[in-house]
Amino acid sequence: MGGTDITISGLPVLNRQIVPASATRDVDMNGSYAVGQLYVQEYRLAQPRFPFPVLLWHGGGMCGSQWESTPDGRAGWLWEFLSMGFDVLVSDAPERGRSPWLMMNAHSESDFPVYRSRKEAWSVFRIGAPEGYTDDPSARKPYSGQRFPIGAFDAFAKQFVPRWVGHTDLELDGYTALVQQLGPCILVGHSQGGGYALRVAQKCTSQVQAVVALEPTGMPDDARRSAAPHLFLWADHFSYSDLWRAYRSTAQAFYSELATHLQASQIDLPGLGISGNSHFMMLDRNSRDIAVLVAKWLQCSIKAHTN
Repeated sequence: MGGTDITISGLPVLNRQIVPASATRDVDMNGSYAVGQLYVQEYRLAQPRFPFPVLLWHGGGMCGSQWESTPDGRAGWLWEFLSMGFDVLVSDAPERGRSPWLMMNAHSESDFPVYRSRKEAWSVFRIGAPEGYTDDPSARKPYSGQRFPIGAFDAFAKQFVPRWVGHTDLELDGYTALVQQLGPCILVGHSQGGGYALRVAQKCTSQVQAVVALEPTGMPDDARRSAAPHLFLWADHFSYSDLWRAYRSTAQAFYSELATHLQASQIDLPGLGISGNSHFMMLDRNSRDIAVLVAKWLQCSIKAHTN
């Protein structure tokens, strides 16, 4: 979906062996390219019980695989929402996963991809304190009551992908193109994907029927341009993270403005007596229970919004 054309020039022609045990040949990478497109995989039910498909958008440094299964082998939210009667579309943002990436010299000289280490993920995703991480899995110390499947943390880390942090507009254009072509739909975005869902909801008010923002980052500037019902959902262990308290404070200010003019709800999982969830609630051991919470909110909110 989406994308644009660029032309690359000035690259040297390389002489490389492309096929093993064969002669070398010239490789000229100058020319025109399609870049910035968004990969989407669509899952349609024979008899969906809900009129609008759910679009699952991943977080930063991740791709659509985070929705397909949990690191310890349980069904991901893709299959949970299908089983509850929703059509589902899973995306890989531009330059992630199955979406192409730009050639390096198409970026500015100061732009480079960032890649999250396991130690950084351990603390940023609120699985445990930085000092609780070690490369020895048996010696790691997660937060008390942690619901993330700790034994599968290294399998989870194999999903991490690099990203270019300055390409917000490129990614936003891809998501917008998807929604504009698809039509009426529900956006479920996690972390960075939650911020994109909030932004696309403002650009595509006639298509977006509801937004679920799972611990979103990157708030839009003005909440008054939104129209559809919104749900913000927050997990646990915020007391341990200055970073996430700051992110949540920014999101809370946006939510407070949003709630003055449209149907908006928040779910604080510890406030419901559900403690121990990480930033990746869709991968935690109680992931199905949280998917059911979201689906129930969607059912009620969309019915009220469309009546």
